[in-house]
Amino acid sequence: MMKIFIFFLFIAGLTGKALAADEADIQNTKMADLGAALFFDVNLSNDRTQSCATCHDPARAFIDWRDNGVAAAASLGGDLISLGDRNAPTLSYAALTPDFHINEEGEYEGGLFVDGRELNLADQAGGPPLNPIEMAFPNKATVIQRLLESQIYVTAFKELFGEIIFDNIDLAYQAMTESIAAYEQADFFSPFDSKYDRYLRDEYELTRDEELGMVLFFSEQFTNCNQCHQLNNLPGSTRETFTSYTYDNIGVPINRKLREANGIGIQYIDQGLLENPLVNNLTDAGKFKVPTLRNIAITAPYMHNGVFQELKTVIRFYDKYNTRSSSAQINPETGEIWGEPEVAENISITELESAPALDERRMDALIAFLYTLTDSRYEALLEIEN
Repeated sequence: MMKIFIFFLFIAGLTGKALAADEADIQNTKMADLGAALFFDVNLSNDRTQSCATCHDPARAFIDWRDNGVAAAASLGGDLISLGDRNAPTLSYAALTPDFHINEEGEYEGGLFVDGRELNLADQAGGPPLNPIEMAFPNKATVIQRLLESQIYVTAFKELFGEIIFDNIDLAYQAMTESIAAYEQADFFSPFDSKYDRYLRDEYELTRDEELGMVLFFSEQFTNCNQCHQLNNLPGSTRETFTSYTYDNIGVPINRKLREANGIGIQYIDQGLLENPLVNNLTDAGKFKVPTLRNIAITAPYMHNGVFQELKTVIRFYDKYNTRSSSAQINPETGEIWGEPEVAENISITELESAPALDERRMDALIAFLYTLTDSRYEALLEIEN
């Protein structure tokens, strides 16, 4: 009898854990649902003109692909006048970014925004509402007051975070950002269903060019791509995000057209990682976080300031470090010599010059492979644009 009683206690314990897990899942789902509503709500900008989705459109891999008068290099603020100085990065696969930290090699790694200034996804979600050239609320209290206008939000926040959640402005604001982060952690943002992923599951056969591009990409002999754009140790690993989440200065030039449009001027120097309040070493000036290559074919323009419009231009830019050819020193988009680096010091020359020059065939093959990193639901965009 005692053994039977103990057995039932054991089963009850398992059931209790399962119920607790189910309750946690339900809670997370409700938070994600609330986060989705917040993500698409234009009322979360001071002028009621802009939502998170405005600059991170799910129809385009969560980037801002509006022209904005600067070929989509930067986003307009909620006042529809202010213009930023950096390109809105994709939120695709952003949930997999590690918190900002110093790794075992002593390098900065992870964090959100291209300078890693926010520790994690929830912290990042709290930035735009208070940014004067984005959603432009003067303080957290005014954001929470806007939430209180909606009885749906009031009910949802109290159910998820407690009846007195709105009594504390900081806690209420944190609840908002955590809800948005919960939504951004959904599989919808990180589906891993591209042709490359399907290839790994034996559900897709790569074309000849795609396969050559893959070999080149993961090769340490023919390219240096995977030095920064490979997270897992072995090629062919599942859930590869194609970024090391570290920071490098690759000598990106100023986007002069953007600077003329936003009025900041070419005299201003974007110090990148050095503008992160947790970083104070001058050797980190001009470094920016290595972006994911997921959906790279549809997330133009490229670089932290949107200075390049075409993917092949990016590859040519990298290739200029590995050839003496005079033609390789010309930006094909402008017909002029590549612009001077915005920060000439601290360029990762060793890494950039560690590969042989690429011919046209290999460049095209690399691009073909990069196209295979496009999420399934966006593959039709590739056909439209080509």
